[in-house]
Amino acid sequence: MNKTSRRGLLATVLCALAVPASVLAQSFPAKPIELIVPYPAGGGTDVLARAFALAAVKHLPQPMVVVNKPGAAGMIGLGDVLNGKEPGYKVGVLATDLMTQPNMGLTKITHEDFTPIARLNYDPAAITVRADAPWKTVEEFIAAAKKGDFRIGNGGNGSTWHLAAAAVEDKTGAKFNHIPFAGANPAALSLLGGHIEAITVSAAEVFPHVAAGKLKLLAVMSDERIKGFENVPTLKEKGLDISIGTWRGLAVPKGTPPDIVAVLRAATAKTVQEQSLRDALEKQNMGYAYAEGEAFAAVMAKDHAFYRALIQKLGLKGQ
Repeated sequence: MNKTSRRGLLATVLCALAVPASVLAQSFPAKPIELIVPYPAGGGTDVLARAFALAAVKHLPQPMVVVNKPGAAGMIGLGDVLNGKEPGYKVGVLATDLMTQPNMGLTKITHEDFTPIARLNYDPAAITVRADAPWKTVEEFIAAAKKGDFRIGNGGNGSTWHLAAAAVEDKTGAKFNHIPFAGANPAALSLLGGHIEAITVSAAEVFPHVAAGKLKLLAVMSDERIKGFENVPTLKEKGLDISIGTWRGLAVPKGTPPDIVAVLRAATAKTVQEQSLRDALEKQNMGYAYAEGEAFAAVMAKDHAFYRALIQKLGLKGQ
């Protein structure tokens, strides 16, 4: 066989090796995609995921099926995404806990293990108590917290909501007994039952209970007052420079074929325009904050650095 023939054979072999990836991408998705929510049903992340899955039906040839896999402030579910054997068929719903957990030394999973599809929303943390609680203002609540060991529920040890409460402690001198839950919804249910004094989850995640007159917000941790809670002051208005919240977005494991990533990004860009999704966010008072691909990656990198500095300042690493 001469050199020309060998080169021709080599080119043929290389083309053949490239076919499977191409065929895989062209046929994707050939079956339902699991949308992994690493928190219990009923919380803000779950609500967003289910609304997204319904809206995405128009833009993918196969449905997205929401699967809740809670635990370890989201890391159990995200670990399941990373262990998926078929590229693109497990899409993770990421939240800001992915920025806090590794910085506290609680997991080896980081944002760098994922290829971002898009960020979908952002919601600030809030201090929420029962509607019949004796504190009418956040000042009264903090003053009482300085005298007693208040039980404050969060979405799990090392979660964004844990850090939100810890930041309030740092700024005010209040002392909290941090009670971890598998997610915001279990924490809210415990508050409704009178088992804890307050929670520091997002305003959106307690909105139904606030609307029903069972819970009340004392303050939100944002730069400005938020839609739907215009009568609730920010901590910054009260002289406390605290602005903490969570975003939620979609991602697949790093190394997922680019063609599959492109399919998911294109479908997501169309899905976020669906009125049904916007209505679902509006109904829950959840903030829309779309950022595709590299823009989402930049948000994650920035927040990873922010929470690393905050965790070091608060001395929380390893807790």
